[in-house]
Amino acid sequence: MAASTHTVTNQAPPLVGYDVFTSDRALAEAVERHLAPDLLEEAREDLALLGRASGSAQVREWGEQANAHPPRLRTHDRYGHRIDEVEFHPAWHRLLGRSVSAGLTHAWGRPGGHVRRAAGFLVASQAEAGHGCPVSMTHAAVPALRAEPELAAVWEPAALSHVYERELRPVAEKPGVLLGMAMTEKQGGSDVRTNTTEARPLGADGEYVLTGHKWFCSAPMSDAFLVLAQAPAGLTCFLVPRVLADGSRNAFAIQRLKDKLGNRSNASAEVEFDGTTWARRVGEEGRGLRTIMGMVAATRLDCVLGSAALMRQAVAQAVHHASYRSAFGGPLVEKPLMRNVLADLAVESEAATVLAMRLAAAYDAGTPEETALLRIAVPAAKYWVTKRCVPLVAEALECLGGNGYVEESGMPRLLRESPLNSVWEGSGNVQALDVVRALRTEPAALDALLREVGAARGADHRLDRAIRGVLVELADLEGVEARARRLTERIALVLQGALLVRWAPPVVADAFCAARLGGDGGAAFGTLPHTLDLRALVERARVDV
Repeated sequence: MAASTHTVTNQAPPLVGYDVFTSDRALAEAVERHLAPDLLEEAREDLALLGRASGSAQVREWGEQANAHPPRLRTHDRYGHRIDEVEFHPAWHRLLGRSVSAGLTHAWGRPGGHVRRAAGFLVASQAEAGHGCPVSMTHAAVPALRAEPELAAVWEPAALSHVYERELRPVAEKPGVLLGMAMTEKQGGSDVRTNTTEARPLGADGEYVLTGHKWFCSAPMSDAFLVLAQAPAGLTCFLVPRVLADGSRNAFAIQRLKDKLGNRSNASAEVEFDGTTWARRVGEEGRGLRTIMGMVAATRLDCVLGSAALMRQAVAQAVHHASYRSAFGGPLVEKPLMRNVLADLAVESEAATVLAMRLAAAYDAGTPEETALLRIAVPAAKYWVTKRCVPLVAEALECLGGNGYVEESGMPRLLRESPLNSVWEGSGNVQALDVVRALRTEPAALDALLREVGAARGADHRLDRAIRGVLVELADLEGVEARARRLTERIALVLQGALLVRWAPPVVADAFCAARLGGDGGAAFGTLPHTLDLRALVERARVDV
């Protein structure tokens, strides 16, 4: 054996063996704020259990394994029979099983269900983000299924189940199912009105066969998919099961899996329907867009939650590293400029978490006013939070220096994942135009937004000035499409500022209002006013292990 040439010192230990939920002060406070007192104790126990698992070395290893061994497509079995199956590493199934058993597909109709589920989704996604796709789709499909009560009676209980069953079998034989989605096509993308997949009615009411293709099919090993196709009366929503009631496989040809930038553990596919693909209509013929809008809104909120999870994990890793790593004569976390960077990242992460959890609480409330708020706040939050994710994760990676650029740190996987939620479920322009559409056609949405930010007026002069600025923008919607991004950004920032002023510690709200609303901050992270209590901001974000 060669003689030792060096001793390893000054390296941060891995951030494992901690409770992801309890250590996230902003998230734990949001759960306490938005849940009824009689639900709190059980929710805290459940979330802490999931938090300890998500922060464990074992589950973190599963996340590494699931991404190091991406899914593989098997179009045929050894005898030449077409099977169209996707093989996953066992770690994928362990991750998925843990999240389903934790109730992350069970929110609708459960007291406090959306807040509990959103917090759990944010926690589990920090261990591994890719498996959140089928979890999200299954959760979000429920509102669409309810457009067809007979169908919902069969599929909804299985979708809300806490049992993960990976084998493909008829829904009547399964204790739990997963649901996917196949909307977009290669010629149209987000413009689903241009879909060319055809749906031909059969003799039985509500039954059709489909012919066509889908350019993106999420989670292709799910038990069924919500699909848009052109029926005689126009674009219509359908449920396409993988296995039919008699146990035979539906015609569902997986042509290839997408080779993606990130999200490597999760399968996204191109699929073909050959004219014999059986489907059940969901909702009225010709009203497909209206039928799926509830699903779209729910998945967009999950994009916000997913980005908030990535941001929180990146910040936790950066603060942890800087707390243990010494350079230039002392711990990095004690260096004024590094402290400013970490504090700035922490403020951005907390603003994302607080906004996401407020929207989850609006789902639980279910009042007309809260529903109207969701109509404008969800696309605004989806636009802004998902866009802030990429630069935040990149800056957090830089806090680790060269160590952060190495795969073993886990930071490259976070960075590759960070653009996903901005692209999924409608990219930035789609979200900004959706905000404009709400402003033009749904007065209740604007009223709800103004009530929400108005609850914080008078508490911070910078927030008050920013609110007035938004009102000026809203007074003239002429030519608004060209400035839709600018308007959407300002709406999201004002909403975040109002929520932080009301609920966050004053040091957090002060930092946000100064840098994001008051102009006392730069374009890069690490440019907070030096007069702020930066140490307190960093300490709030620190994970104690």
